[in-house]
Amino acid sequence: MTRPGTVTERAAVEVDYDLHGLVGIRLLGASPRDATAVRRQLGPIEAPLGREPDIVIRFVDRLPTPSSLRYLGVEDAAFTDDAFLVLRSKHKARAKVRIAFEEIGGRPEIVCERGLPAVPLLIPIVNLTVLARGALALHASAFDYDGVGVVSTGWSKGGKTEALLAFTARGARYIGDEWVYVSSDGQRVFGIPEPIRLWEWHLRDLPEYRARVPRGDLTRLRAIKLFRSLERVVPPQGRLAPVKAFNRIAPLLRRQLFVDMDPERLFDGTFGPRSGSFDRLFFVASHESPEITVEPIEPEEVARRMAFSLQHERLGFMAFYLKFRFAFPDAANPLIDSAGELERRALERALAGKPAYAVHHPYPVSIPALFDAMDPYCR
Repeated sequence: MTRPGTVTERAAVEVDYDLHGLVGIRLLGASPRDATAVRRQLGPIEAPLGREPDIVIRFVDRLPTPSSLRYLGVEDAAFTDDAFLVLRSKHKARAKVRIAFEEIGGRPEIVCERGLPAVPLLIPIVNLTVLARGALALHASAFDYDGVGVVSTGWSKGGKTEALLAFTARGARYIGDEWVYVSSDGQRVFGIPEPIRLWEWHLRDLPEYRARVPRGDLTRLRAIKLFRSLERVVPPQGRLAPVKAFNRIAPLLRRQLFVDMDPERLFDGTFGPRSGSFDRLFFVASHESPEITVEPIEPEEVARRMAFSLQHERLGFMAFYLKFRFAFPDAANPLIDSAGELERRALERALAGKPAYAVHHPYPVSIPALFDAMDPYCR
């Protein structure tokens, strides 16, 4: 007899994901809900693997711990005599996931208790596996514009998604956003179709994309904007309890003025095979001037700077790796320890000789104006 909340062998599924031949991922014992959660992280890249998977994610009803747990932080992580456990998932949801950090870059197995909203640290583990296979995970967006493969990279919130939206609105073909993967020779770029975050000001500039946002999300955005309109009349230092509550909530609501969209739904006819050539490089960043400027930049300079951006993007992962090393001081992972240097070399190799341009713009930027500024350099 199956206990409530368990998954029968018949209901559990095996699912393969293939990231353009770079990394293969296999789910074992996943419930339909678990498979859906991973699909939200990786996008619709399910495909049978004609080889052994690089990463195995096994789902179980209950993850046994043969010895007592010793906690690291306030139930963020824990360890036993022979295993390291991550105890938080997306949005700080409680979890119980065993990750063998010493195996990352080889063929690690991640073991999760079922029902998670997301597999913790999955994208950083995928990115490190890509690095171990000789390719490069780059924090960037990519699109094909009239046969020219364009990559926009830079520090987080620098304008990569805005560049992508500017050109897809003019017919460019979506390749990827947030993370794209560059082949070892720098000639090809591949995308991972994660959800794209559209802020309310994006939708003002792009009514064609606003029309594709589900009605419920638009209603939520209108309600937040209506609530925020009260900021003009509510005193910022009021002493009454309702005023204090409003002033606590208002900053949180400002950070909720977005929708996350499936790129397949958002880009519709321009959602292609998510791969293309790598012909142009844009290094995007915001600045205090109201002008948009575009000027040549040496690709070697972009490589040097992005080496630190990639390390910054890995900080959350590294916090758990250091907890793992605290738990098991002798269980080092040479790939993780040398990732910064490996990425620097991969960046220099992948970006060498690329026509590269630095784009500086105000924030928020007019998306049509961004297109007008970048367009002459994409031809």
